[in-house]
Amino acid sequence: MHISFPSSPPEYCGRDLALAFPALVDDQPVQCAITAEALEDHFGARSLREDDLIEAFVAHRFQIEQGAARLLNEVGAKPVLLHSGFFRFCT
Repeated sequence: MHISFPSSPPEYCGRDLALAFPALVDDQPVQCAITAEALEDHFGARSLREDDLIEAFVAHRFQIEQGAARLLNEVGAKPVLLHSGFFRFCT
């Protein structure tokens, strides 16, 4: 399975308090997302404000994408949502 992440900016989802970002799994698009809580708890987001979440995502994009790739390897080409607990137990 080949997993890659386009360099497009993350998309803020206010309803879910998360940032969505794309992945390609064997050239098929798959939506990934990380919760605001995970960004605050593990990546230094200062608040739930969109700007603060995006700043934390950009600063730690590689680590976040590594986490998403790990989940995608487990579930295949299905959408994944990275919660705070994932990073608590997997790092």
